[in-house]
Amino acid sequence: MELHQAIVDVDTESGTMAVLHTKPQGDGPFKRVGIFFDAPGIRRATHEFSAKLASEGYEVIVPDLYHRTERLFHVEPEDAVADPSLRVKVSEMLQTLVDDEIQHDMDDAMEAFGFTDPAGCIGFCLGARAVYRALMRRPERFVVGSMFHPSFLADDEPDSPHLTAAGLTQPLYIGIGEADEVQSIAMHQPFFDAVAPLDHVELITFPEADHGFTWPGYPSYHEEASTTSFDKTLALFNNSL
Repeated sequence: MELHQAIVDVDTESGTMAVLHTKPQGDGPFKRVGIFFDAPGIRRATHEFSAKLASEGYEVIVPDLYHRTERLFHVEPEDAVADPSLRVKVSEMLQTLVDDEIQHDMDDAMEAFGFTDPAGCIGFCLGARAVYRALMRRPERFVVGSMFHPSFLADDEPDSPHLTAAGLTQPLYIGIGEADEVQSIAMHQPFFDAVAPLDHVELITFPEADHGFTWPGYPSYHEEASTTSFDKTLALFNNSL
């Protein structure tokens, strides 16, 4: 399938925001998905994942959540190996992200590309927390979600996701590695316990898979976890959108 993929600038109240836009060639209609990226930003792997999803008949948008600090900040795996200080920069950039601003960025991107019909959302790492926020905040717009190696689903704050997770009404897939050394299963257990009674939530744990298992070319890539999570997400979205 021939695809269209481009970085498009969108005007927002907080300045110009780049959005990675990927879709099959033609006018559609296409099923639509918004992606919340993980710490390394919109890099080669983000383009490839978006293209893989678009080749299944989806229109995909990925807003640049870092735009308030630096335009299209990203780190490729080979760059992080060559310059270990970039890992510190990634951590610093991640700390600049705020829940409400992340949600506002997705709203702006969806409006810019005319995403008015019900859509799905996918999130990696911190993006998984953003998926939960989106599902609960706008259930009429985000009707299905998927989390890959999630982060920060349970904390000590009064608005921690785990405190309201039992009220989730939309279908949700969660994939996490049992060897996740960044955000362990134990850290998310309050959230997982809250959604355990929900038939529309599927949680799969992968033995030996670490954080960031999605991305080919990264040291943490785990083929079974990555492939299974993509296939589960695709089946869920095809059924829900």
